[in-house]
Amino acid sequence: MESTTTSPPQSDPLEAFPQQSLESWDIAVLVLYFIFVMAVGIWSTVKTKRDTVKGYFLAGGSMVWWPVGASLFASNIGSGHFLGLAGSGSAVGISVLAYELCGLFSVLMLSWVFLPIYIAGQVTTMPEYIRKRFGGSRIPIILAVLYLFIYIFTKISVDMYAGAIFIQQSLHLDLYLSIIGLLAITAVYTVAGGLAAVIYTDALQTLIMLVGALILMGYSFDAVGGMEGLQEKYFLAVASNRSENSSCGLPREDAFHIFRDPVTGDIPWPGILLGMAMPSIWYWCTDQVIVQRALASKNVSHAKGGSLLAAYLKVLPLFIMVFPGMVSRILFTDQVACGDPEICSKICGNPSGCSDIAYPKLVLELLPVGLRGLMMSVMVAALMSSLTSVFNSASTIFTMDIWMHIRSRASEKELMIVGRVFVLVLVLISILWIPAVQASQGGQLFIYIQSMSSYLQPPLGVVFILGCFWKRTNEKGAFTGLIFGLILGLIRLALDFVYPEPLCNEPDERPGVVKNVHYLYFSAILSVITLIVVSAVSWFTEPPSKEMVSRLTWFTRQDPKVQKEQMPPAGPQPLTPPQKGTQEATGNGVQLEIAQETSSKTHSYEEIPEPSRVMKAFLWLCGMGDEGKAEPPSIVEPVADFMEEKPVVKTLLDINCIVCMCCGIFLLGYFA
Repeated sequence: MESTTTSPPQSDPLEAFPQQSLESWDIAVLVLYFIFVMAVGIWSTVKTKRDTVKGYFLAGGSMVWWPVGASLFASNIGSGHFLGLAGSGSAVGISVLAYELCGLFSVLMLSWVFLPIYIAGQVTTMPEYIRKRFGGSRIPIILAVLYLFIYIFTKISVDMYAGAIFIQQSLHLDLYLSIIGLLAITAVYTVAGGLAAVIYTDALQTLIMLVGALILMGYSFDAVGGMEGLQEKYFLAVASNRSENSSCGLPREDAFHIFRDPVTGDIPWPGILLGMAMPSIWYWCTDQVIVQRALASKNVSHAKGGSLLAAYLKVLPLFIMVFPGMVSRILFTDQVACGDPEICSKICGNPSGCSDIAYPKLVLELLPVGLRGLMMSVMVAALMSSLTSVFNSASTIFTMDIWMHIRSRASEKELMIVGRVFVLVLVLISILWIPAVQASQGGQLFIYIQSMSSYLQPPLGVVFILGCFWKRTNEKGAFTGLIFGLILGLIRLALDFVYPEPLCNEPDERPGVVKNVHYLYFSAILSVITLIVVSAVSWFTEPPSKEMVSRLTWFTRQDPKVQKEQMPPAGPQPLTPPQKGTQEATGNGVQLEIAQETSSKTHSYEEIPEPSRVMKAFLWLCGMGDEGKAEPPSIVEPVADFMEEKPVVKTLLDINCIVCMCCGIFLLGYFA
């Protein structure tokens, strides 16, 4: 009976696979890459016209389809995506492909369905749309707070954790020391690159990210004998350090299928069909960072072209992330697929499992010197790109929708300081949340992201969809449904952390509502409940006024009468009085209010003292150097100009949209 206890020491993964680290050539490639990216950032900062509101916040509305599409893809695919998809692929197979295919359809909906509504209503941010559509201040403030929670839970902490794992695996640094280093580099990158350069640097990083990932995919398939070798060897990749009488560390029998058992499946097929759509629509069609990139397009044709490019690129994660993650399990079974919590803690510091190190292991162990450094630089740069965008959006939401509601007479200098201080607070909270990210959902980073999204995003998605497509939806109905849905979602979120998923070798004693109701089922239930509440309350209360519907829904987007600003203002109410003529700005999703009276605008500029040279240099680096000289034009293109499409181009785009959706349906059916 003692024979079973001797196997782990004989196959100690720490000795069997000594961890590789970056060599001098890899570090040289890493440094050169960062210099190149910052040079592109500085070049694009100088090139972009930043002395106007529109030039600064929407890249002048001059972006063509390919940088828009690349930026949409890069904003979604960060280092957390690489780690999460590869980790879930190594642990459970290709079921996570369902999220990517759902995103394919949702990003097409952004430009074909939602963007015409936003453009017709002349809105640039999501709180601004909610304020115009429903009026009042309750929903925009709740929306702002919820956005911050979502950014902390599913974006900032996850991206920092993912990037830190890469640095930890390559340089053998402490996890939190790696995070501090990442934040320092990100701060330098943000200042040097400039906020106006985000889309250009995203396009550059997307190109190099895809080239590096495709090279790694080639090395991965070559190491296991192609697709046939992967399908054969994956089911044999069982860690030798697991207990003989345990199911821990065993590969799933349905690893190469998307649709899985409704009860025992890790991602049940009814959940894919019913519960996945609402969080996906919220992310791709109403998230501030994503919508802002589409609004930067020259016209709706370029926006559609960008969405098409992003949708086609959404097919690639299966081949460049999920399959390589499965290969990593085959090549480094005792580490990636470790089945004993104690050994997992020694390998990666996470007793829940080490699937999240699947991609870093491939990069460090499989690639030759030089390419290894390139892939590491791509991962960290992807992390920094996503962090800068999220930091800007989060600080904007806080300053313009929360701080301005508290301090109605805040000056622009105060808003600038508050926005940057809030970023530091946001980073601190996110770092404190990282241990929860580590332990959640059995160590699978991507599944953690999706579960958090399923608890928080469905009520928001329902409110936006009803606001866009049902004219009868009013403020009382939207507010009641949003609050009711959020309470239910937060209760389930709290239960998940009070009763965490047990380790593989422990009995599952969680309550039935946590153990038996999958998060995708809960997402579907939450969506239906919110839909019923919003519809019922809206139907039995007074309908919204014509001003709150005109040009703000799908059916009224072509109304000849332009939307009148007669509804009660929400969050940033102090920006609307005519005597305040300065432009308030802090980031990507900024709320902008421009006074109607030129005389008061001129008067306010005269009172601003001349800044020192040091302050001028600082403001220029932050993208605010010319605000005293700039005319504050309208940030939104005239609707007719933006929506104008040539018939031939429109037909070509529509055909491409159908072809792209057919590709998604084919992949879903082929792997179902």
